[in-house]
Amino acid sequence: MKIEDLIKTDQPLPPSRKLLLSILHTTNLINDNMSEALKPFDISIPQFNVLRILRGQKGKPANLSTIQERMVSKMSNTTRIVDKLITKEYVERVVCEKNRRKVEITITSEGLNFLNEIDPVIDNTEAMLTESLSALELESLTNNLQKLLK
Repeated sequence: MKIEDLIKTDQPLPPSRKLLLSILHTTNLINDNMSEALKPFDISIPQFNVLRILRGQKGKPANLSTIQERMVSKMSNTTRIVDKLITKEYVERVVCEKNRRKVEITITSEGLNFLNEIDPVIDNTEAMLTESLSALELESLTNNLQKLLK
């Protein structure tokens, strides 16, 4: 569908606005589909993101700033997200005995098992969202979007 149809305009859009509006609408579509896929598991996209970050640590703890740096959404309240994951017993927080200001977060075995359970659901959702693109188009689109990340 053309972006002009989505925003219901018959005015020509400058190419840069057309691109940015398309990205924003696509982002919303992706977020809606990912949220819907995660809903039965009672987990939000930012919580899922934190779990994947911690799994990527391969058993090594991460502090809150490391997690925040790697978050897809920099607007997320990492402390609140980690607290929710602790309540669900997917992560643990350890306060360093020598330096009480140093807090380390690790994923639990329950968290790893949970990710293993929902990975196929996320894989299927991602495949469904990108099924209209060829492998070459996926690579080209990814490369072009990464140019905007400066």
